[in-house]
Amino acid sequence: MLDSTMFRVTSSPHIRSGETTQRVMLDVIIALMPALFAGVFYFGMNVIMVTLVAIVSAVGAEIAMQKVMKRPVTINDLSAVVTGLLLAFNVPSTAPWWLVAIGSIFAIAIVKHCFGGLGHNFMNPALAARAMLLASWPVRMTSSAFLAPGVDAVSAATPLALLKEGVAGQALPSIWNMFIGNIGGCIGETSALALLIGGLYLIYRGVISIRIPLVYIGTVGILAFIIGGFSPYYAVYHILAGGLFLGAFFMATDYASSPMTAKGQIAMGIGAGILTVLIRFFGAYPEGVSYSILLMNVATPLIDRYTMPKKFGEVKKSA
Repeated sequence: MLDSTMFRVTSSPHIRSGETTQRVMLDVIIALMPALFAGVFYFGMNVIMVTLVAIVSAVGAEIAMQKVMKRPVTINDLSAVVTGLLLAFNVPSTAPWWLVAIGSIFAIAIVKHCFGGLGHNFMNPALAARAMLLASWPVRMTSSAFLAPGVDAVSAATPLALLKEGVAGQALPSIWNMFIGNIGGCIGETSALALLIGGLYLIYRGVISIRIPLVYIGTVGILAFIIGGFSPYYAVYHILAGGLFLGAFFMATDYASSPMTAKGQIAMGIGAGILTVLIRFFGAYPEGVSYSILLMNVATPLIDRYTMPKKFGEVKKSA
């Protein structure tokens, strides 16, 4: 007679990993450091103040919401720190402390905890907060609030805003300046080089897959190349301009709000890329990364539904 213990099966999952939420979030923080250093270098020490306010407000809101909702306080997982850091990267260096604090509290209290907490938010909290701040205080969140890098505190339009106004030629920043971040913009979105270093670190560590960033950036480049009259310069310009690298590597890859399957991630990258180009070329707002990712976040459950592999043994339903 066979021993019944041979057929004893425990509850899934059966594959375990040594990775923890804290370790993953720590990797994201490390990956964001080059962009933070670039922000301080180009926009000055006020970047530190904005970042600290964003992080402290996010952590404070996390503690308050978890106590109010009688949940365990889990600030040690560093997820609130990451949200605060990303929110700081999405505002100008001139943003007043109260605006930054409101954004962080909104991201944590409303977008994250009102929908169930970590892993249950249906959209990226930092991006949702940016969209809210942009709708509420557009003057403080757009070109008039951006500073040109350097010692002179003068406002400067972003490259995408200049393109939107029809400025061309010598008036536009060079490709090199856009690559290193020597342009006006939000704190953490100007240096493509710093963001690329951080993104490659996350891929190397296995925190994110290359699928969404590669397809997203590639889609924007191809469409900009076509719409721009088959100009490689125009394609590269749109790839480096705005928050495309920040969005592709650090926002669109958010575990809770991005598709789970490989096909779904490719679909998200293509969809976000198309929406970004449509907003940039045909919308009133010069940048399209934030809204494109948020719209694809909303579509993620539908994408998962149609790209999820069939269950083992599943039979097709008869008509």
